[in-house]
Amino acid sequence: MTATYLDRILARHRDTAAADTRSVEQLLDRAGAMPATRGFRNALADLDRLGVIAEIKRRSPSKGDLAVGLDPAGLAATYERGGASCISVLTDVEFFGGSVADLQAARAACTLPVIRKDFTVSEHDVLDARLMGADCVLLIAAALDPAELAGFHQLATDIGLDVLVEVHDERELDAAIAADATLVGVNQRDLVTFEVDHERAVRMGGRIPGHAVKVAESGVRGRDDAVSLRSAGYQAVLVGETLVTSHEPDRAVADLRV
Repeated sequence: MTATYLDRILARHRDTAAADTRSVEQLLDRAGAMPATRGFRNALADLDRLGVIAEIKRRSPSKGDLAVGLDPAGLAATYERGGASCISVLTDVEFFGGSVADLQAARAACTLPVIRKDFTVSEHDVLDARLMGADCVLLIAAALDPAELAGFHQLATDIGLDVLVEVHDERELDAAIAADATLVGVNQRDLVTFEVDHERAVRMGGRIPGHAVKVAESGVRGRDDAVSLRSAGYQAVLVGETLVTSHEPDRAVADLRV
């Protein structure tokens, strides 16, 4: 069977994690000394309009370069000016062209909470998210077994991070619920084929427990999609390509806040 995008990305990240010999205990001590986070989930709860998690994304495995020369600090400030609730920053270097420096520059340039968007596969990854200054970490249910998902979720919560658990179907949602997720993202993009299914989020929206903040991810093209997702019960959308390729990202953010 031909390896998928997800297979290749996860294999590389798991190889890197396996070679990481740093002491988890020492990283925990450092994480405990970090300043308080900005409250990612709280920034999305109880909004009068659809919240926007605006993403800083240079490239993607499926589409190649999107905005290689972007200025993460300038873009974060522009997103905030447009009314974004939170910022998402890709930190994967090889496949998405991101970096820890992108996240730190973006966070320093705004007052919004920031999520580290990456393929988290180890305790080290969770701890690194806190140490680099992120306020939230992404856990992808498709990339983790249920025990890993629950364990990493607990660790992240213990060190003060919010957690966005990304799901694609009912089985993954069950794993997210079992891990006590209170922030659930439905990715409309299939991580195996990278094709977008705009009905996925609508179908899944009603299945997410009411106590969880609901986020629709990927393939949000504009105001019509935002209206549809708001109607399906979502409190927020995570949007990357549409914003980083826009000539007026602040106006594009504002247009999504239905």
